[in-house]
Amino acid sequence: MPKLEIDVVSDVVCPWCYLGKRKLDTAMSQVPHFDYHVRWRPFQLNPTLPPEGIDRHEYMSRKFGPEKIAAIHARLEEAGLEEGITFAFDKITRSPNTLDAHRLIRWAQPSGQQNEIVERLFSLYFIEGQDIGDRQLLIEVARKAGLDVDLLTRLFVEGVDSVPVQDEMSTAARMGISGVPFFIFGGKYAVSGAQPVDALVGVIWKAGSELE
Repeated sequence: MPKLEIDVVSDVVCPWCYLGKRKLDTAMSQVPHFDYHVRWRPFQLNPTLPPEGIDRHEYMSRKFGPEKIAAIHARLEEAGLEEGITFAFDKITRSPNTLDAHRLIRWAQPSGQQNEIVERLFSLYFIEGQDIGDRQLLIEVARKAGLDVDLLTRLFVEGVDSVPVQDEMSTAARMGISGVPFFIFGGKYAVSGAQPVDALVGVIWKAGSELE
């Protein structure tokens, strides 16, 4: 089958990115005519958060105002049910800095484990309310995915790939990407936001039709 590359710029604490991933998964399943290679690219909704993160309610109140939080969550919960996601915002106590999570996602690419790890991080945060800024949790995610945890533990401690991940985020900003999810199909066609499945299917066919 023709190989179709899809780049997804995303942050694992972005609920719309979780919705976008599920929509993309559905769209690809509806068009089984291509050999899909999905690459997850880093983005941080708030790169200024301290490494240990901050209280989730405090973060949301600062960003949106305390009076708007319930309405925002209700809208997302409704959208989530349509994609099989049971958002549990009441379980989330921390808003983490996601730099280490993006480093783990980067390290998972050579083994083809990115999709699995991204899905697990979304689930841990939005359904189980876990702190995905916690390195021990990230190491456990890596272990369950079959990655070399001794190597990854050392890479975390040594700060390996922190700068390349930040550079990649800077490149996204220079490309004009200011919101996520952001999809690039075949290196040519861009789609911003958690678009309907039908829209993603249409872009897949368009990008796929130009493959050699």
